[in-house]
Amino acid sequence: MGKLVAYRLAFTLPQLLIVSLLVFSLTFLVPGSPAAAILGDAATPEAIAQVEAQLGLDQPFFTQLGTYFSGLLHGDLGTSMRLGIPVTDLLADRVGATLSLVAGGMVVSLILGIAAGVYTGTRPGTIQDRVITGGTVVGLAIPEFWMGLILTSVFAIQLGWIPILAWTPITDDPLMWLRGLILPSLALGITGGAMIARQTRAAMVKAMASEYVDTLTAAGVPRRTIILRYGIKNALVPVLASAGVTFAILIGVSFVIEAVFSVPGVGGLMLTSVIGQDFPVVQGVVLVTAIIVVAVNLLLDVCYGLINPQARPQ
Repeated sequence: MGKLVAYRLAFTLPQLLIVSLLVFSLTFLVPGSPAAAILGDAATPEAIAQVEAQLGLDQPFFTQLGTYFSGLLHGDLGTSMRLGIPVTDLLADRVGATLSLVAGGMVVSLILGIAAGVYTGTRPGTIQDRVITGGTVVGLAIPEFWMGLILTSVFAIQLGWIPILAWTPITDDPLMWLRGLILPSLALGITGGAMIARQTRAAMVKAMASEYVDTLTAAGVPRRTIILRYGIKNALVPVLASAGVTFAILIGVSFVIEAVFSVPGVGGLMLTSVIGQDFPVVQGVVLVTAIIVVAVNLLLDVCYGLINPQARPQ
């Protein structure tokens, strides 16, 4: 297993290097001047040139690139051009909310997706299979922000089952933090659950139609034991791959859910930074997001190796 982790890490570092280079290059090529965005429409060319010199924006591309990577090696993501606050401090205040939301959405996705996929995958062609599979199509079709509004309207306003709560950090009140995550996590996780359910169903149908299941059935092994001990284990191999894709999608969609439920995550910070051309913040958000996605996929690769010994490097 150590070889598998080392093997995946060997590919992780070049991925992060390429992401960092692309992010810096794209923000560098964006038309317009961050100095002009900071000073406003009434800024004079002299004032813009002065601010660009102060921010180091008048330096050649490779000089700025070298400064950027030098800061990354020391754990410095730069300083916000508009706020004058280190990017690491801005992200530290907001990344916890985003991770809480994405983690909640991922838990909902896995629970709903695997449960629905296993249930329908062991009953292909039945009425239950057709109804639930049709439900996954609906789940994929409804936008997450619209799902959030529907859930709020039904469960919070009309039924009053779940109160609409302002965001509460887990360090302040764990119970309020958890209650405040219920609706956002459902809104974020239903679509992800539909994706995982379809993948799980296909994998489960294939697993239950394999020869080893026929052999176990002929040997008198109960069907419940076959499903729980053998079918699900083999079906989870392709599902882990879809879980990694689902997680990456949930991070992007979480920025929209943050706006719907007023969660102070990195999504709002990213939006204001893009509008204000605050490039160090944009670069920091994208880089940290990429690190999270790569780390989660590394964890899923390790889980994949635990389930499937053939995936482990020799």
